[in-house]
Amino acid sequence: MAMLSLRVDLDPSGRVGPGKIALLEQIATHGSISAAARAMPMSYKRAWDLVEELNRMFGKPMVATRPGGGRGGGAELTQAGLALVSRYRAIERAANAAAEPHLAALQDEILAG
Repeated sequence: MAMLSLRVDLDPSGRVGPGKIALLEQIATHGSISAAARAMPMSYKRAWDLVEELNRMFGKPMVATRPGGGRGGGAELTQAGLALVSRYRAIERAANAAAEPHLAALQDEILAG
């Protein structure tokens, strides 16, 4: 099945796409960057680098961390991080809805010929 993959370019700041959003969602689900990285799977360093990139890109923290590892530490999305995920998913739903008939036609054309 044909599908869209959405990336939002925020030039010159950077870009946000499905990988960074999935990482934020995993952090929200698991309550830590390391657990989110393991769930994806991705290295902790890569996950941390992506979080730092998002923070720089938007000029404010997307993730709030608490030191302490398994002893009360962890991470959670800030209000800005939650808003980013929510807005990205809304854009994604709108884009998919608009593109669906065209994707279906494209898929039919590929299969038919």
